Parts: sequence; C-alpha cells; structure tokens
Amino acid sequence: MKPIRIEINGRAIDSAVEPRQSLADFVREELLLTGTHLGCEHGVCGACTVLIDGAPARSCIAYPVALDGARITTIEGLADDPVMARLRAAFTREHGLQCGFCTPGMLVMARDIVLRRPGLDDEAIRHELAGNLCRCTGYTGIIRAIRSVAAERAGEAPVVTRGCAVAPPVQVSPLTLPVTPSRIAAVAPAPVIDAAPLAAVDVRPEPLRNPVELVEEFDVPAPREKVWALFQDPARVIACLPGARLAAPSDGRSINAEMVVKLGPMQAAFGGTGIIVPDPENWSGTIHGRGIDTRSASRVQARLSYRLGKVADGAGTRVGVEVAYVLQGPLAQMSRGAIARDLAARLTAAFAANLDAALKGEAPASASAPLDAGSLLLAMIKGWLKRLFGRLSG
Repeated sequence: MKPIRIEINGRAIDSAVEPRQSLADFVREELLLTGTHLGCEHGVCGACTVLIDGAPARSCIAYPVALDGARITTIEGLADDPVMARLRAAFTREHGLQCGFCTPGMLVMARDIVLRRPGLDDEAIRHELAGNLCRCTGYTGIIRAIRSVAAERAGEAPVVTRGCAVAPPVQVSPLTLPVTPSRIAAVAPAPVIDAAPLAAVDVRPEPLRNPVELVEEFDVPAPREKVWALFQDPARVIACLPGARLAAPSDGRSINAEMVVKLGPMQAAFGGTGIIVPDPENWSGTIHGRGIDTRSASRVQARLSYRLGKVADGAGTRVGVEVAYVLQGPLAQMSRGAIARDLAARLTAAFAANLDAALKGEAPASASAPLDAGSLLLAMIKGWLKRLFGRLSG
C-alpha cells in the first residue's frame, strides 16, 4: 500500500492504495462515485472516461498510485457545470442515449470537444468521439446533440481543457504530412495559426510526474569538439531525427519544431516548443520541451539530457542520452514498457547514423522520412518471436 493525496471533484482525499488498483475501481469502490462506468477495462470503449488535470482520460488504465497530487473530476463533479447542463439537455432532446451505460463517458468527452472546438461539424465530431463506443444508439442522436451545443458556442474562443497551457495548433507542411485538402478541412477546420507564436509559449522546465525514462548510448567516429559544435546547432541536430524539422529558425536557446510519426495508415504530427540549456564545462546539455498532436489531442512533455565523452584516444565520441517523457492521450499506448524501449533504441540507432553522416558533411539518410513506428513495432515483434523460437529449439 502506498499513501497518496489526490483531489477528486474538489475534495482532497488522503488514502493508501495498492499499486494495481485502477482509478475506476478507486472512485467506484472507495468513494462510491458509481457514475463512472466500467466496460472493456482495457482503455478501448471510453465508458470510464474522467478528467485528469482537466484532460479526458481512461480511468480503467489509470492508477491512483501514479496520480499523487492530481486533480480528478468524475461525471458527478460536473453536475453544476453550465456546459455539461447544456449537453445533458441536448442528449435528452436528441435521444442521444438508450441504455445509458456509455453516457457518462460520452458526456465527459463531449464537454471537452465543444470547449476545445466550438462550431465543429459532424465529421469532425465523429473523429473526436472515435474513442467512445456505443452499442445502442447508432451515434446519430449523440452527434446531433454535440453539434447543437458546439453550434451554440460557434464564434467563441476555444478553451484549453488541459491541465497546463499547450501550444496553439501548427500548420503541418504538406511535404512532411501528405493528406488531401478535404481531409485537412474535415479534421482541423479551425483557422490555421502560424507557427511563429509558438516561440512565445512559456516552456519553463517543469517537473515530470511519473515519466517514462530511457537511457541510450552510442559512439560517433569524430572528435568530441566537433560533435559538441554540431549539438550547439539546433537545425543540424533536428535534421538528424527521422521525421523532425524546425518550424521556425532557432536562436540557439529555444526551438520550435514538429515531428511526424507514422502509425500504420495514420500519421501524427507533434508540434511544440523547447528550451536548450547547454553545460560546456561538462560537455553536456539538456533540452526541455512539450508539444501536441492537434489531430488526436495527444500531448507530450519531455526532458532530454546528453553528455559527450572521449573514446579511442580522443578520435571518437561517446554520446550518452537520457530521455524522460510523459505522453497523454490516445497515443499514450506507444509509451508502454518494451514498446517504448524498442522504439527508443531504433530511433537512437537512426539518429546515430544520421549524426555520423552530418559530421562527414553528407545528407542524413533517413531524416526526411516520417518515423514509422508501425514498422518498428512489427520489427520488434518479429525479433521477439525469433528469440522465443530460438529458446524453444535451443
């Protein structure tokens, strides 16, 4: 059992929890807040959706032991919320519920949608609501209900519903993210905001709560001084990362970048800002940043630290990299255990190869292509099966 202090519906809760107890079980069984429903218990159906620090999250795969200090809002905590009141009336008027089992999660997600994207159309609503499943209504009444409240808010400024300020949406270059114009209009109908304002977003280093931490190391056949000089040029470093590019020129202390990640048939484009903190005396540095994929609303906060050491009597450099990050939203499953470690190892290998090419004055081989997480995941599974059969036959 671990003691935690957590705020639920504005009430401070001090409790001792088991590491394996889910947030859904905690609020239902310990606090008797049974408005949160459990469906699949795998984070797929959305029936258990609550707000964690203002952002929708699956409570069946969230754990109080990892949420010490967090703010949780269940459907009961939104009883007096004016936007929720309008949604409840719209769901009743448009017959957006039948058995009602999915309705609490639907309402929590619907509130987030109309606050973030006032005035959006049916196709955009369907895209935003794709993570909430209903087996009764056929969704038609639900879509009409959400559209009616979104239409009432048309013309109002979007509201940041996340626990911290996020960068405004970034226009994705068609060179890095080829999609049809009609698809762009359907998924992101909001006016395009130029990438330049991102530089003004406050990105002061913040402590990461329960981050995924990864450590990688590789050698580069170049003197440490030459590698250090490259690391002080953000444009050259970003060019070595598969799928990454600078969205605006860097002043050497801050960066405004985006990274395109391919997930099978889908692509995510994380746009955000970061600050660079070099430590010349120790041949090291740290980059703090955060970003958002405007399509899935997945958010990432990260800290990357590097240290350069001499190898091969000074003819080579050992680059040590430590990464800590927190990924929230629909893409958070990519941060789980072995998947994250394998993706990090393969990304590091690609970065090392591109870095070697850049130091030789050559163009990085794979930097322009999006990071294909789907193919990396497939390669990981193949490798795991190969090792498994190797053990069985050995």
